[in-house]
Amino acid sequence: MASGSKHSGAKYANGNYKSYQKAYDAKPSQKKKRAALNRENHKRGTYGNGDGKDVAHTKNGRTKLQIAKKNRANNGHGNRSRYS
Repeated sequence: MASGSKHSGAKYANGNYKSYQKAYDAKPSQKKKRAALNRENHKRGTYGNGDGKDVAHTKNGRTKLQIAKKNRANNGHGNRSRYS
């Protein structure tokens, strides 16, 4: 029994359904979030200066400077949640 796709209708040349792409484009992308953090990093004067600090999101939605290694570990790898 063949499984059907939940998307139908017009497709792009690369095979993606246009309805799927519209839904994807409507979501806030990771690129925009990363760009905002890079902008903040430039503003704080810590971008590219080799101090090992990175701008990180906090639980309340603000940003703070954090060691880049710890910031990247916050994404919930392993058996713990993202904000534990």
